[in-house]
Amino acid sequence: MLSNRLVVTALAPAIWGTTYLVTSELLPPDRPLLAAVVRALPAGLLLTAMTRRLPQGDWWWRAFVLGSLNIGAFLALLFVAAYRLPGGVAATVGAVQPILVACLSAGLLGERLRTRTIVAGAAGVAGVSLLVLRADARLDALGVAAALGGAVVMATGVVLAKRWRSPVSPLATTGWQLIAGGLVLVPFMAVFEGLPPALTGANLAGFAYLSIIGAALAYPLWFHGIRALSPTNVTFLGLLSPLVATALGWLVLDQRLTPAQLAGGLLVLAAVIAPQLTKEKKPCASPSSAPPVPSAAR
Repeated sequence: MLSNRLVVTALAPAIWGTTYLVTSELLPPDRPLLAAVVRALPAGLLLTAMTRRLPQGDWWWRAFVLGSLNIGAFLALLFVAAYRLPGGVAATVGAVQPILVACLSAGLLGERLRTRTIVAGAAGVAGVSLLVLRADARLDALGVAAALGGAVVMATGVVLAKRWRSPVSPLATTGWQLIAGGLVLVPFMAVFEGLPPALTGANLAGFAYLSIIGAALAYPLWFHGIRALSPTNVTFLGLLSPLVATALGWLVLDQRLTPAQLAGGLLVLAAVIAPQLTKEKKPCASPSSAPPVPSAAR
């Protein structure tokens, strides 16, 4: 039986799965870093204003590290991979993230590395490849390295977000991370892209959706799930993003689905659900973690 918290957390990657549709239909072309900055920075400022909490002590540098890993470095590497690889190759390489999180959780959080988890991770990679990979896809060494690097930095960020338990609500901590990640991306956006000459109403609507729904709503759900549940189980939910993106392409953009894609979608669902059916053990307490503090923002 899937827990309510798990179902709520799954809303985050499902929302992120709408990003491709919003980007292709509403945003200005060739501005992925601008989209990332607009997605992260305003949402972070909004959440910080709502919670009225700033980092204290070690949380100044911890928030910067987490924001750089989960938002800044991840989106920058994703940008490189997207430009040098077909989307299917980048998504397939990124699907190794649950396996990376499982291995890091075993080393840093004391979680048991189960055979079922590794098998489900491999099934997830296979399912995503069937779902989005094309026969004529080309490989590029730098692009593959960037896609793999993106999976590594976000996997590290997810595990550290669990290990470094914040003394404040997930809403406040998420705001700090979004601000840090957005600020890390600003100079890259300025150098490599700049600003478009003009923005249409559709562009503004797309940016508003990414910032409010894709960041200010989705990221707190994601990090609240990481705080409350096993990060390995939560990360498997990320496989829902390419599944939702493919489904929206079929429903909205009239894209055709092949039998291989349907099989891949079923395999992805199996990979997402299988790890959740194992009764998880609480991770060993970490000496560097702060003691749990009740949070008003749940």
